Amino acid sequence: MTAAGFWTHDSVRSAMAAVWAVRPDTMPPLHSGAAIDTRQLQPGNVFFALRGQHTDGHRFLAQALAAGAALAVIDDPAAAQTAPPALPLVRVPDARAALGKLAAAYRATLGSVRVVAVTGSNGKTTTTRMIHACLATTRRGHASQKSFNNDLGVPLTILAAKPGDHYLLCEVGANAPGEIEHLSKIIRPHVVVITAVGRAHLQGFGSIEQIAKEKASLANHLEPGGLVVLPDNCEPLNPWREQLHRVLTFGSTKDADLRLGAVTQTLQGLSFTINDRDRYTLPLLGKHNAANAAAAIAVARRLSIDTQAIQQGLATFTPPPMRLELTHRADATLINDAYNANPESMLAALRTLREITPHTTPHTTPHIAPHIARRVAILGDMLELGDTSPQAHAEIADTIAREALADRVVTVGPAASKMAPPLRDARIDVETIDHLDQPAATRIAKSIAPNDIVLLKASRSMRLEQIADAWHALHAPSVADGVA
Repeated sequence: MTAAGFWTHDSVRSAMAAVWAVRPDTMPPLHSGAAIDTRQLQPGNVFFALRGQHTDGHRFLAQALAAGAALAVIDDPAAAQTAPPALPLVRVPDARAALGKLAAAYRATLGSVRVVAVTGSNGKTTTTRMIHACLATTRRGHASQKSFNNDLGVPLTILAAKPGDHYLLCEVGANAPGEIEHLSKIIRPHVVVITAVGRAHLQGFGSIEQIAKEKASLANHLEPGGLVVLPDNCEPLNPWREQLHRVLTFGSTKDADLRLGAVTQTLQGLSFTINDRDRYTLPLLGKHNAANAAAAIAVARRLSIDTQAIQQGLATFTPPPMRLELTHRADATLINDAYNANPESMLAALRTLREITPHTTPHTTPHIAPHIARRVAILGDMLELGDTSPQAHAEIADTIAREALADRVVTVGPAASKMAPPLRDARIDVETIDHLDQPAATRIAKSIAPNDIVLLKASRSMRLEQIADAWHALHAPSVADGVA
C-alpha cells in the first residue's frame, strides 16, 4: 500500500486492529495526520481520545467533530453512547498503544522517504532543527514539532508526514529503559544520530552505562545500509560501537570523520570549519553547538545536500526557544537556557556565559556596555538525577568557583541551594530562593543591572522562564516610547 492509499477509514481501522463503535452512513474525508488535542486537530485528522492524569479525551469528542475530525479512536466503550452520531468511532483496548500501531503501519508505506532519528542526553531538539534547516534548503519534508520525542510525540510526527515528502525527522527521548527500543521499531530509521551521552534521567536509568545502552538501541531497527552518526570521543558508547555498522563520527579529535576546527564565538553566534576546508556560521551561542551542527552536516551530506546549501541552512537557522536564547535590552543581556538541564548541559551553558562576557572595556569589545560586565548565573534544580543529585550540584558549584564562571549566582530550589556554601567560600556573591513565584521572579528581574550578562538554567519544571518574562515586562516598550 502507498502512503496516499493508506488514509481510508477501513485501512486505518485495520492497522490498529480496532472495531467499529459508530459507523455513520456518511463518512467525512480522511487525510494524513492525527491529534490528541482538539486544539491542534486539523480537518481530516484522526482524533485519539487519551486518558491522562488531568483530563480524558473521551470528554472532547464533540469538540473533535467540530474541529473536523474524520475518525475518533476510543478505549472507553461508554463513550459511544454520548458521542456525536456523525463522528465515526473505532474502539481499541488502549488508545495510546493504538497510536503507535497506526504510526508503525503508516511508516511501512513511506518507501521513498528518508527517515532520520535523533537522540541524545543534550542537544536533541537543536540538532533536529539544524538538520531540518539544512535539508529544507532543497528538499520537502517534515520534522518533530516542539519536543515531540516520546511514545505520543514520535507517532504524531510520523503520521504528519505527507505523501511525496523527501525526508522525515524524528526526535527521540526516554526517561526509562526500553522506551527507545520501542520507538526505534516504529521509526525504522535510515540514519540515526546520537548527539551526546550524559547524566540525564539518572533516576530512571541508574547509570551512565545504561543511558548509553538506551541511546544506542535507537539503531536496533536501522534500515539495511543505514548510517549511525556518533560523537567521536563518547566513551560510554564504546561498548556499542562494534555492534553498529556504517558509523560516521563528528567532533574535535583528529580521528573524527567530520573534524571541527577553528571554532570561534561572539554574541552573534559561532563560526567553525569542518576538516579544515569548509567554513560554516551559526547564529547560536555555545561552542558545544558546533558539534551539534557537525552532526547535522553529516546527515545532510548523507542525504545528498551540497555544501553551499548546508552553509545557507545553518547560517539562517532559527534556534528553538529557551536554548541559549539571547536578548539584549536596557544595556543588559539575558541568555535564556531554561528549557532543561543536566550536569553536562549546565556546565556547557556556564562556560558559554564566561566566554561571551570578557572582563574588559568597550575599547576592545564594543558590544559590552561602558564598564566591566558582570556574569550572573541564575541556576535552578537539576531534576531526575536520583542519588547522584547532591554530588552533581556540588560539582557545578566547584566548577563555577574553580573556573571563575560567574560573579553572582542566584540559586532556585532546594537542590540548587546546596551550591551556596562552597560558592560563598569562594567569595562569589550568592542569593538563594527556595521557591520561585511571580513576586520572586519580578524581584530577581529588577535586580538585573545594566551591563549584566545573565544566564537562566534549570530543569524544565523549575520554570525559570518566569524570570525572563518578568524582565521583558519591565523593559517592554510603551506608548510613551512611540510604540503603539
